[in-house]
Amino acid sequence: MKSIFEDQKIVPTDELLEAAIGETFPLWTAIENYTLSLCPEAKKEWKFSGQKHGWSYRISDKKRVLVYLLPRDKFFKVAFVFGKIAFHEIVESHIDESIKNELMTTKEYAEGRGIRIVITDENQLKDIQFLIETKINN
Repeated sequence: MKSIFEDQKIVPTDELLEAAIGETFPLWTAIENYTLSLCPEAKKEWKFSGQKHGWSYRISDKKRVLVYLLPRDKFFKVAFVFGKIAFHEIVESHIDESIKNELMTTKEYAEGRGIRIVITDENQLKDIQFLIETKINN
């Protein structure tokens, strides 16, 4: 499933984003604000990844992307890539078993293991915050 934003000529705005992801917009904002509170020098940017994927949003420090936010129709996904140290920290953590299981079953690449999590309600925020902290600290 690709981004709800498919037109390369139209960079998404907050207004377009809120209309697209609906009731999950405050969750998007909470994740963005939390990431920036931990890494104030981080850079936010919309990136068009071609017709196949459309627009995505990323928050990066000087070295890497910390978190990807992927807008969909009435919801969004958050995506991460974790290296070995972060992966092991997550597997040994208290977060939801479904996140651990998905991460353990994903293929490992040179840059690490990637995971995408559908965000639908605020009960997920605590786990997402832990993943953001783990990414920043590793």
